[in-house]
Amino acid sequence: MNLPASAAPSPGSRELNRKRTRDTLVHAALDLFLRRGYDETTIDEIAAAADVSQRTFFRYFDSKEDVALSFQEALELQLIQALRARPAEESPLTALRQASLVTWGNLEHLFAEVATYELCMGMPRVVDSSPGLLGAHLRRAIVLEENLALVIARREGVDPDLDLRPRVLVAAVCGAMRVVNRVWSQQHPEDLWALRALTLVHLEQLSTVLNSDWLPAPLPTRTPEKWD
Repeated sequence: MNLPASAAPSPGSRELNRKRTRDTLVHAALDLFLRRGYDETTIDEIAAAADVSQRTFFRYFDSKEDVALSFQEALELQLIQALRARPAEESPLTALRQASLVTWGNLEHLFAEVATYELCMGMPRVVDSSPGLLGAHLRRAIVLEENLALVIARREGVDPDLDLRPRVLVAAVCGAMRVVNRVWSQQHPEDLWALRALTLVHLEQLSTVLNSDWLPAPLPTRTPEKWD
């Protein structure tokens, strides 16, 4: 029997219910990964913790890997969107730098969108502890760099297969951001303001490194104690 039109769920309510189910799955999965380990957690256990069936899990995620990297996916989408939104008159380096600052400045919203601060910030440790998941993380990072380079190439009207500059620029900026993440995780992993400050400093330093001559660095003094 068909439901009366007034009783049928509206498109808005359906989308809201889908988001709630997806959020519940992500929260349950990340919590299990942090407490038990990624490799030790099964899809059946994630579904049970979210109080849904395995079939429902696969409506939202293709694999356990996908749900584990859900925050990384949200961060990547934010960065791509931020780069596409930069004014056309900005130089490629400025556009990519500003897009990175916008993305890092929006982390609280991304945490809330995916799960919680504690769960999202615990996932790098989980990724490092699982060779399979680390490999997936690195593959995603490579794809992100390629997508960023394609956006830069389109902005500048160049062919990325003939012009090396988009990929070289993206590699430099993403390399600087990896340094930021390493320094931040070692020094201030609980302080998002410190992350923003480190991002700004490193990206400004990158501009200096790329656009100015370097003075010769002094050579280290060779001593028997240090070299023998």
